[in-house]
Amino acid sequence: MQIKKYIPLALVYLLSFSGCSHNSITERKTDFTDSAGIVLTEKQAAQIFSLPIHCLEIEYPNKLGQVLGADADLKSPKKLRPIFYGCFDWHSSVHGYWSIVELLQKYPQLDKEGEVRALLNKHITADNVAVEMAFFNDVNNMSFERTYGWAWLFKLQESLVRWDDGDAKIWKAHLQPLVDLLVMRYRTYLPKLVYPIRAGQHDNSAFSLSLSLDYARTVGDTAFEADIVKHSQRLFGHDMECNLVYEPSGYDFLSPCLEEAYLMSKTLDSKAYSHWLKKFMPSLFNVDFAISPAVVKDRTDGKLVHLDGLNYSRAACLYGIAKAIPELDYLKKIADEHIGFSLPSLSAQDDYMGSHWLGTFALYALDHAH
Repeated sequence: MQIKKYIPLALVYLLSFSGCSHNSITERKTDFTDSAGIVLTEKQAAQIFSLPIHCLEIEYPNKLGQVLGADADLKSPKKLRPIFYGCFDWHSSVHGYWSIVELLQKYPQLDKEGEVRALLNKHITADNVAVEMAFFNDVNNMSFERTYGWAWLFKLQESLVRWDDGDAKIWKAHLQPLVDLLVMRYRTYLPKLVYPIRAGQHDNSAFSLSLSLDYARTVGDTAFEADIVKHSQRLFGHDMECNLVYEPSGYDFLSPCLEEAYLMSKTLDSKAYSHWLKKFMPSLFNVDFAISPAVVKDRTDGKLVHLDGLNYSRAACLYGIAKAIPELDYLKKIADEHIGFSLPSLSAQDDYMGSHWLGTFALYALDHAH
C-alpha cells in the first residue's frame, strides 16, 4: 500500500514572518517576550507529521553508508533494511518513525483513516526485524550507525513503551530484539571509548548518550542506565570552560558544548550539576547571555541545511538546562528565538535534503519547550 501524500498545514503563528528574508538574523527577529513561549499546536503537529509520512516509503535517493564485503552485499535499500529504508538514510527513517509514533499518541486524529497505522503494521514485522538484524550482524557492519542511529532506535522504542495501544505493543515486541542487540553493543563500546567525540554532527557522544539515557530510565534498564551515567561522568565530568565562540562549524546540527551541558543535567543531582556547569559554561550564568540562531544560506544543500537542525537542538538543550537550574530561566527565551527562527522554513521546506529529517528535530525541540 502506498500512503497518499499529506498536504502540509500552515503554522498559525508563522503569519508574523511573512515578507521576512531567510538570509539575515536581523530581518528574522521573533518576539516571544509577551507570550508563554512556543508550544506544539495541532496544526504544527500535522505539518511535522506530514514530513516522515511522505518519505517512509521513498527508497531513492538513499545514502546506504554500509561497508561492502562482497558482490552479494550490493542490494537495494529496501532489501537490506525492509523497515528503515526510506527518508534518505537509516537513522532518518528511524527517527521519522519516532516522530509518527510520538505525534499519534498526542493527536490520533492525524490518522483518521488508519493509513499510517496500516503502514507501520506492514513494515514493523518480526520477519522484517530479522532482516534488519542480519545486516547489523554482518561482520563488516557491526558498528553501523554507532551510536547516533542506535540512540534514535532507543528513542523510538521508548515512545512505543509509553503508548498504551495494542498495535504499539506489537511493534515494540517486534523491535525489541534489535534494540537489545544495540544496547549490548553500546554497553560493550562505552568502556572502550577513552575520549568523547565532540563533533557537531552524528558522532557526537553526548547527544546519543542523552537519548539513550532517556530510554534506559523509561524502560527500567538499570544496568544500561548505570553504564551511561558512569561513562558520561568519566568522559565529561572534569571538563571546563567550553567556549561557544568556536561554534558552530559550517554544517553542525548539534552544539558540542550545549549537548554536553544538557546530558550532564541528567546525570548529576541539582547541586552537583550547578557546581559543574559553573565551571564548564560559566557564561550561561550571566543574565545577559546571548547566542544568535544559525543562518542557512542554501536549504537545498544537504550539509548547509544542518544549521536549521542546530537551531532546534540548541533550543532543546537550553530548555533542558533551564529546567535543571531554574535560575537560568532566561535561557528559555533564547530557545524560543532559535525555534522561531527556523520553524517558518520548515513549513516551506520543499527540498528533500531538509524535509526528510528536520521535522524530527523541530518536534524534539518543541517537546522540550516549557
